[in-house]
Amino acid sequence: MILHGYFRSSAAYRTRIALNLKGIEYENQFVHLRKKDQYQDPFLALNPQGLVPVLVDEDNVVNQSIAILEYLDETHPEPAFLPENASDRAYVRSIVLAIACDIHPLNNLRILRYLDYNFKLDESQRSEWYRHWIDVEFRALETKISAANLHGKFCFADAPTMADICLVPQVSNARRFNCDLNDFPILVEIDNNCRQLEAFQKAAPENQPDAE
Repeated sequence: MILHGYFRSSAAYRTRIALNLKGIEYENQFVHLRKKDQYQDPFLALNPQGLVPVLVDEDNVVNQSIAILEYLDETHPEPAFLPENASDRAYVRSIVLAIACDIHPLNNLRILRYLDYNFKLDESQRSEWYRHWIDVEFRALETKISAANLHGKFCFADAPTMADICLVPQVSNARRFNCDLNDFPILVEIDNNCRQLEAFQKAAPENQPDAE
């Protein structure tokens, strides 16, 4: 498999965690987002959106990190990223989508660039934007996980699922933007538990060959 990604992309980070958890060897193809490699051919031929990650598995080209996680889970069933019970799977997916659909899009690089170029927000204002949405959405996640009482060491029970694969990169980004995480003890504990695992450690942005 070939993974087209960028060390700091949280979506690519998710994919690296997933590949590591499955024990799948892959080749890296680096796409430097700040140099706008994502808008150049031949990458646009793989993903016209100009976004990472893209996973190439022989003749299959899969973009969108959540679609990639589902693809890996279906083609390499062990260890499973989703619980067996339908209601538990829905619970895990709800955390996944809260992060991938409600948090990440508001905080990714192209949105922050738009705030800079089009609305002339300086770095401190953009960081305040970031911290506001992290606080709002992390409060909701903390409440949800606490109320459901389905978590153990991880978001669901005591084995990492797709929810943890999405949570850890988002917490990593929150720390990079100096977000106050003191009000989110469950999220912080789960993140700490995940980062004890080699699959998560190897996937961390600072451990990638293209890290700057």
